[in-house]
Amino acid sequence: MSIYPLGLKLAGRRVLVVGGGAVATRRVPALLAAGAVVEIVSPELTPALRGQVDAGRATWSERRFEPSDVDGAWLVHVAIDDPEAAASVSAAAEERRVFCVRADDRDAATAWTPAVTRHGQVTVAVTDGGDRRRAMAVRDLVAHALESSPPAAPEHKGVALVGAGPGDPELITVKGRRLLAAADVVVADRLVPGMLLGELRPEVEFVDAAKIPYGPAAAQEEINRILVERALVGKFVVRLKGGDPFVFGRGGEEAIACAEAGVPVLVVPGVTSSIAAPALAGIPVTHRGVAHEFTVVSGHIPPDHADSLVDWPALARLRGTLVVLMGLKNLPKIADRLIAEGRSPGTPAAVVQEGSTSHQRSLRSTLGEVAAAVTEAGIRPPAVVVIGEVVQAAV
Repeated sequence: MSIYPLGLKLAGRRVLVVGGGAVATRRVPALLAAGAVVEIVSPELTPALRGQVDAGRATWSERRFEPSDVDGAWLVHVAIDDPEAAASVSAAAEERRVFCVRADDRDAATAWTPAVTRHGQVTVAVTDGGDRRRAMAVRDLVAHALESSPPAAPEHKGVALVGAGPGDPELITVKGRRLLAAADVVVADRLVPGMLLGELRPEVEFVDAAKIPYGPAAAQEEINRILVERALVGKFVVRLKGGDPFVFGRGGEEAIACAEAGVPVLVVPGVTSSIAAPALAGIPVTHRGVAHEFTVVSGHIPPDHADSLVDWPALARLRGTLVVLMGLKNLPKIADRLIAEGRSPGTPAAVVQEGSTSHQRSLRSTLGEVAAAVTEAGIRPPAVVVIGEVVQAAV
């Protein structure tokens, strides 16, 4: 069968979805993303669909389908398994000249949903003449090609603050990887996965922020200057950071500098090592019946330093989990301060080095002994320290 491929502009137009199960759960988000006014008719809904309804993104008629439901619809999606009931929906749509997608029997439908991949403003839809597997395979090939060598992306302007994740190059977000592939300039920290940098196009200007020859404050000023300068001449700049840009990554400072210069900023969150490293070592930062909260602090300044902004007495009183980043050098002082403020020396503690990478190492100890255990084991930065009963809940 020869079909006529077409893209539908559904913004503000009513789309009827008959059925509230797994198929509807997969179809409704794309319809909502297209701006459609979605009405669901079904005696029951999945929790995910009920969430969409409760949020006011879709409406729900809690009953079985009636032919008059099709009136006023621009498109109908049939997402039920009952062939007889689905046929009645098709018949009502056919009578009213409304295109109808059938999940149960595509040959009986008047419209098909293609295999789709989306990259920014580019949407690629692959239709098929009955060979759905081949269409999906072609879709995946196109998606891979767009990820590895994206087309010109004029919609990308200014600076993107992108979190690269904890170290494994596969833990960067899909959006982050897509923007990185489209960058004209990349300014990267030392903790960024090297494999990501190896995928940059040859013509991309790479700035190694770790090698800027200034002190910490001056280096940040120079990074801000580079971001703004390159963006103002029309280049798309990606500021690539380990973890998340706003978790001890100075992303806020860079965003402010860009905003003050009139440079648009796009923030792409990353997987922070404060959660990922413990998780990959089998330690949940929260656990039912054990910890209902977790706190992330920077340990780059010792507790007794005049510049420290951390309320260590308050942290010592917490019953939940304490995660310390950049605290390996000051771990002896941090442990001593927490114990002095009332935290038990027997509190379980763990340290995870280079979480998510092939060099990951971890040890488990107690608050009173963890600093000595780190020295004995030769654990080195970057490392995440976890303090709390969740360490004993490790798998």
